[in-house]
Amino acid sequence: MTLKGVGGEEGELPPGARARTTAQENTRRGAGGDLKSPAGGFKVVCPGPGFAMLAKAVLSLGLWLRFAAGQDTPEPGPQPPISNTEGDLLFLLDSSASVSHYEFSRVKEFMWDLLHPFTFGPRDVQTSIIHISTTPTMEFPFDQYLTSGTLRKAIRDTRQLMGDTNTGKALSYAKEKLFSGEAGARPDVPKVLVWVTDGFSTDDISEPMQLLKDMGVTVFIVSTGRSNFLELSAAASQPSDKHLHFVDVDDLPIITKELRDGILDVIQANRLHATDITSSSFRLLWPKLLSQETGYYTLEYAPAADLARKRTQQVSGAHTSLVLSDLAPETTYEVALIPESNVHYFPTQTTRVTTLAEEISPVQVLISESGPHSFHVSWAPVLDSVVSYQVLYGPLPGNSVKVLEVDGRHNSTVVEHLAPNTTYLVTVTAIYRSGKEKSLSAKACTQEEGSKVRHLRFEDVGPSSLKASWDSADGAVLGYRVRCRRQSGPSSVLSVSPQVHSVLLTDLPSGTTGKVCVQPVYRNQPGKRLCRTVHRQPATEAQGYRHTQRA
Repeated sequence: MTLKGVGGEEGELPPGARARTTAQENTRRGAGGDLKSPAGGFKVVCPGPGFAMLAKAVLSLGLWLRFAAGQDTPEPGPQPPISNTEGDLLFLLDSSASVSHYEFSRVKEFMWDLLHPFTFGPRDVQTSIIHISTTPTMEFPFDQYLTSGTLRKAIRDTRQLMGDTNTGKALSYAKEKLFSGEAGARPDVPKVLVWVTDGFSTDDISEPMQLLKDMGVTVFIVSTGRSNFLELSAAASQPSDKHLHFVDVDDLPIITKELRDGILDVIQANRLHATDITSSSFRLLWPKLLSQETGYYTLEYAPAADLARKRTQQVSGAHTSLVLSDLAPETTYEVALIPESNVHYFPTQTTRVTTLAEEISPVQVLISESGPHSFHVSWAPVLDSVVSYQVLYGPLPGNSVKVLEVDGRHNSTVVEHLAPNTTYLVTVTAIYRSGKEKSLSAKACTQEEGSKVRHLRFEDVGPSSLKASWDSADGAVLGYRVRCRRQSGPSSVLSVSPQVHSVLLTDLPSGTTGKVCVQPVYRNQPGKRLCRTVHRQPATEAQGYRHTQRA
């Protein structure tokens, strides 16, 4: 039988085979088999298949040891948090003797990796677990663990029951007990069932599964072993290619994001929710209930702590989204969408959205292009919530301060008419539309007048040696730094006293090129470098020293 495996790859799927695509392998490995970090910051080159087999054996042993120690659900990697979701999510977990302890531990890892980005609570996601065994057993009800920390520990502490694989009984138990108010399930929120199976069931599943789907439950199935494809395709919600996954237990992470996205489609598609949340705005999305001809929507929103400040907007029935702006940062808003239909009655939809903390600018101030009488100041980031910037600057020590006003759309300015060889304190203050202010300071130094050496010259003093000479720079020079970059061989740096205006450079044989830079050093900062490139002619072409100078 030709099946569609994970990611849509076509091919034969023999019993116990792994469904993995080339694209998914490339996600884990770079070109040539290099294993790459997500950020691309490093890579580890795998020597070959023998090394891979050894690494997998070591990984399996480590996972078994974590299971034996009761620590078989490690902290998953960073994931962006997912909010504005609402639904009851039930895991049907094969806890029978047909599943090995190792497989059971990997499935628990997979469950937590799938869940941990969600926000949990009575108005968000609630989850529960039913064990498939001789007798179905509820691990915990929907409303027991409503924080990430407590839910993670509950999954970690879940233990395998062994026994028979009576999946049909577990499905009937889910219908009667779990998806009812008795176990904390909520009316009028989406219901999702995730059944993780090794492919075996000792009783019939078709009738109880259909009864669950008739209740509006969306069914996702993950098969990690031998399975009856036709039976599972009929059991999963349609279309089956989006709700049915075949994957080896070691490769469950491959389908985590795809399955999570499928669940999100269910628990976000039919409710009012927010996206693109910032410190002062968010976008509201809702399902299409009306049209231009059948009515309009009324949106009401107010801070949860001060509902008397309610604001109202009306939008056409053709809309399914709206951006609310001019909001307060770090504030929770109660939002209600009221469909005003002249054809059908639609209940009011509500959600709660918390704006982000206000971004603070500037978080970085940079000084560049320093000269004797000016320097360039820049800062980041630039935010829409900033009206203007004030740049205050004054010499240190001293009490004299001057101010430059900069439009909030810009992130730099040039400070001019400064004293040479002077240290300045520069403070950039962001003035927000809310009236708040935020400041950040940096030190800047102007250069000496004439802080550049003049007339850099060279004199041949041997077959592989040159004498470099220069005129002194202006100001209180503390010394000079001479750097020689050779065409071949190491570069060298010499530091000399302010009275010395020449140095001997060796290891510059005929026929080679070198670059020499001389830089004056002052108390507060180095001066400007003067650089020359020297081309030494081959000895056969000249009786004496000849050179070409180029800036």
